Amino acid sequence: MELDGRGLDGRVAVVTGGTRGVGAGIARAFLAAGAHVVVCARRPPPGPVEAAGRRAEFISVDLREQAAVRAFIADVVAEHGRLDVLVNNAGGTPYRPLAEGTAEQHARVVGLNLLAPLTASLAAYEHLRAVRGSVVMIGSVSGTRPSPGTAAYGAAKAGLENLARSMAVEWAPEVRVNTLTLGMVRTELAHLHYGDDTGVAAVARTVPLGRLAEPSDVGDAAVFLASDRAAYITGASLLVHGGGERPAFLDAATANKET
Repeated sequence: MELDGRGLDGRVAVVTGGTRGVGAGIARAFLAAGAHVVVCARRPPPGPVEAAGRRAEFISVDLREQAAVRAFIADVVAEHGRLDVLVNNAGGTPYRPLAEGTAEQHARVVGLNLLAPLTASLAAYEHLRAVRGSVVMIGSVSGTRPSPGTAAYGAAKAGLENLARSMAVEWAPEVRVNTLTLGMVRTELAHLHYGDDTGVAAVARTVPLGRLAEPSDVGDAAVFLASDRAAYITGASLLVHGGGERPAFLDAATANKET
C-alpha cells in the first residue's frame, strides 16, 4: 500500500513497544508517512528506528506502571504540543500452558496485553480528543480462536478487541478507535514461535498468501487506520493475517480430494 506521506505531516504518533519487531515496523511506516514518532519501551532499541531520513524519538517507560504512563503521555504533549495517534502495540507472552503457570504469572500477561493499553488510552484521551485523533490497538487472531499454550494472551487480546469497540462508541465522534487483528508475523523473534528456517517456511505454507506478514505490512495498515483516508472507520477490526488458516478438516477428510 503506498500512502501519500503528506497525509500525516505535522502529526504526532506514539507507538508503544516500538523499538523492535512489529512495533518498529509500525514506527517506520508512520515516519515514512510524515509523522513525528515517539516510541517507548522499558529498554532502549538496539539501534535507531529510522525511515525516510527521519528518526523516531525514544522514551523509556514501564507500561505496567500507571503513573509512569500518565507522565509519559503528558511529557510527549508538553514537548510537541499535541498527540494525534496512539498505537497500543506493546505486548507478548512466553509459551506457558495454563496448568504450568501460576495465577500471578498469567495475570501479568493480561496486565501487559489488556490493562496497559487501557491505561495508555485513558492517559491519551483528552489530548486525542482535542485534535480528533485516533487509537490503533494491535490485536491478534489468538483472541478470536483457541490459544493453547498462550491462553492468557488470547484472553487478553479478545478483551482488547471488545475494549476497542466500546471505546469507539463512547469516544465518538472526537476519537476513532480501531483494531488490527494480526496473524503470524516474521520478526527477529519468529524462531521462538515457529522454530528454525525450515519451521518458519513450513508455517508460512499454511497461510493462504504463502508467507508470514512483515512488520511493514502491519505498519502500512496502521497508518491507513490513523489517516484521514479512514475518517469514517471506527470500532472496526481489520484482519491482517494473509487469509487466515486453512481449516484442518479439509486435509483430514477423505472425501473431495483432488486426484
